[in-house]
Amino acid sequence: MGIRRKDGRVATRNYIGVLSSVNCSATVVRAIEDHFRTRGLSDYPNVDGIVALPQSFGCAFGSDSEMMKVMRRTMAGYATHANFAGIVIVGLGCESFQIKDMMNAHGLHESPVFHTMTIQESGGTRNAIEKGISFILDMLPEANNVKREPVPVSEIILALECGGSDSYSGISANPALGYAVDRLVRQGGTAILSETSEIYGAEHLLTRRAISREVGEKLIRRIKWWEEYCKRTGSEMNNNPSAGNKAGGLTTVLEKSLGGIAKAGTTSLMDVYEYAEPVTAKGLVFMDTPGYDPMAVTGQIAGGANLLCFTTGRGSAFGAKPTPCLKLSTNNALWQRQRDDMDLNCGTIVDGEETIEQVGERIYQRIIELASGHRSRSEELGYGSQEFVPWIMNSIM
Repeated sequence: MGIRRKDGRVATRNYIGVLSSVNCSATVVRAIEDHFRTRGLSDYPNVDGIVALPQSFGCAFGSDSEMMKVMRRTMAGYATHANFAGIVIVGLGCESFQIKDMMNAHGLHESPVFHTMTIQESGGTRNAIEKGISFILDMLPEANNVKREPVPVSEIILALECGGSDSYSGISANPALGYAVDRLVRQGGTAILSETSEIYGAEHLLTRRAISREVGEKLIRRIKWWEEYCKRTGSEMNNNPSAGNKAGGLTTVLEKSLGGIAKAGTTSLMDVYEYAEPVTAKGLVFMDTPGYDPMAVTGQIAGGANLLCFTTGRGSAFGAKPTPCLKLSTNNALWQRQRDDMDLNCGTIVDGEETIEQVGERIYQRIIELASGHRSRSEELGYGSQEFVPWIMNSIM
């Protein structure tokens, strides 16, 4: 039960987004969201909320740099995401990231449901907040004029993520999610695997599944880019960067990589995308992202993901508006300890109570329920606004 947009795309949620182009406008976008949170949207029952996405970057980097291209691509992906019925982008005015440059680079134009402004041009903070509120008030009637209808499962674009992993991830939640991914792909849907630094050492398991030599070589080029990146920054590709992973029983990145790839199921690798590129292929695809969960997911959502499945063995607390997040626990102990954060327990596989196929089928059905409007635990807890983290290149793995 999805929401069919006028351009034919399908949404799983119906938000209005307020994006900051730079950290200097983060306070303004949050104030606009707060205005509607305190007053509610009872007159607009079909609108899921007003979502502010503040960020901590947006300035002090070159206008022709690779980082700027990635930032423009990321912002354009969010500004045109199917889960947003309307958008307001707020800048300061003097920052390196200029909203108009992003719009020109990606062929975007203002409309009754797409507005941009800067604090400086608006006459200061209070005026900018009032202007943003006014824009949204004008958008709300049209945004509310939607209804859910039966749509094919093939309209789901599923982001795959794992974080706070443990030694059970590769034998319970990840392969069970892989089963669900195979079901989705065979119905014509799309799944996006990511985190290049966390498939390292196991990339051959993906290249041998590539639909063509060209697709396999695209993945290898991204691996080589990361190797060069590590040389420049004094990092290691084969190190295990997370204390939580080690505490969970993972001793090397290779062990995490082998488990992480299990999320991708068994179908062919159809294409490889750079960070935040629009995903147009159907089936299983790979997106080049860092291993840091918020950055990885931000890229996948910018690429068009309208749903997210996130496996964890240590207990990651996460959400990613405007895309709903389904949290999968790898073990029973985590499920008992942190049930408020988890949507589904895969620890029954470890204890022999269920098979990978049985849990995978439950995941697949929950994916459809979530896409149809059922709220996830992370949505109920309010996660998602602070987790918008575009990739600041040359600074983090």
